[in-house]
Amino acid sequence: MIFNRLRTRRPTTAPSGGCPYAHAHTAPHPAPAAADPVPPGPRLPPAPAAGRLPAVPAAGQLPPVPPPFTDPAQAAEFIRQFHREQPAAGAPESRLRAVREEIDRTGSYRHTPAELAYGAKLAWRNAARCIGRLYWRSLVVRDLRHLSAPDDIAAECFEHLRVAGNGGRIRPVVSVFAPDRPGRPAARILNQQLVRYAGHRDGDGPAAGAVVGDPAGAALTARARALGWKCAEDRFEPLPLLLQERPGERPHWYELPDDTTLEVPLSHPEHGWFAELGLRWYAVPAISDMTLEIGGVRYPTAPFNGWYMGTEIGARNLADADRYDMLGTVAERLGLDTSSERTLWRDRALVELNIAVLHSFQEAGVTIADHHTESERFLKHVAQERRLGRPTPADWSWIVPPVSGGLTPVYHRYYDPVDEEQRPAFLAREPW
Repeated sequence: MIFNRLRTRRPTTAPSGGCPYAHAHTAPHPAPAAADPVPPGPRLPPAPAAGRLPAVPAAGQLPPVPPPFTDPAQAAEFIRQFHREQPAAGAPESRLRAVREEIDRTGSYRHTPAELAYGAKLAWRNAARCIGRLYWRSLVVRDLRHLSAPDDIAAECFEHLRVAGNGGRIRPVVSVFAPDRPGRPAARILNQQLVRYAGHRDGDGPAAGAVVGDPAGAALTARARALGWKCAEDRFEPLPLLLQERPGERPHWYELPDDTTLEVPLSHPEHGWFAELGLRWYAVPAISDMTLEIGGVRYPTAPFNGWYMGTEIGARNLADADRYDMLGTVAERLGLDTSSERTLWRDRALVELNIAVLHSFQEAGVTIADHHTESERFLKHVAQERRLGRPTPADWSWIVPPVSGGLTPVYHRYYDPVDEEQRPAFLAREPW
């Protein structure tokens, strides 16, 4: 999926600030200009030595001032970048002073609508696992920071799906709700994606049997049912939206309205029996469990979407052994020899499964990308960024498609190393 290459894969440990495969720069990039000095702010005294209590302020002295909720240095760095890349905004000095004064007064600050919109787009541009960054400027940013109640958030999440679905012409959209504030954490969406299929486990506990549906949705399915959700145990049943307003509180759940879930039934251009498998997939992959961080301000409820790249559905969601695991079924219907791995039956079934996905979305008039075209477009993005003097950090293991990777141009090169500290960014959301 374009933009959904942020989706969590099997856990890996990457060195801080670098690619897990230790890829080097393809070409050196100029060092960024020295930042303007940050106005001095409150500082903490050094930590006391082990075993010693902190010193008690002498009479007449004020106790140490705690650090602000939002880091002034991160705020200043973003404001400078915004004004540097948006010359029409003018010089940054007055805005820097206003932001610092607001942080000193309240512990945080509020982005202007223009800052929020550009910051969200930069977070996409900085997404090292996304192959679709060529389109980062086209992101539709919905400013919903005035909303924090679960009912309001749910209603606008449903509207997000309608806006993004756009009758099949998928639009990249992010909906930004209220940020975390000092002493006031924002509500959280508990779903990994706004639309995802349930996984119904046969039985409970260690003796639980197979999953009907998507095993990746089994945990949330169990939680939703415990909250009172009634379901039909279909293989492709959209999960309800779960929202938690405060830590430890009982989540609220909301059934997805029918007009929010655009789905594509899958068929094959050459094999009529494929439609008999009853497979389908949803059109809008909206990630909802990540935090958008811009200039030190954290937006934990900011669902975002692009559109699918076919391999995300055909080579991962429907093919992975821990998901729908359809390769054996497809191979059997194709009449392939599955007695030995040397027959490459998995590879042949995988290609036919991906052909069906691309064919079905195209026939339904729903936006989807193939991995060859998208690989070429990503290298166009890399070239554009280089001409502007900007690096393009990329995680090779995510940029290279899971099907025919060696046949795509993104395979045969190195990329700028991943910078774990780069901001703005979409980040794995921390627990409450």
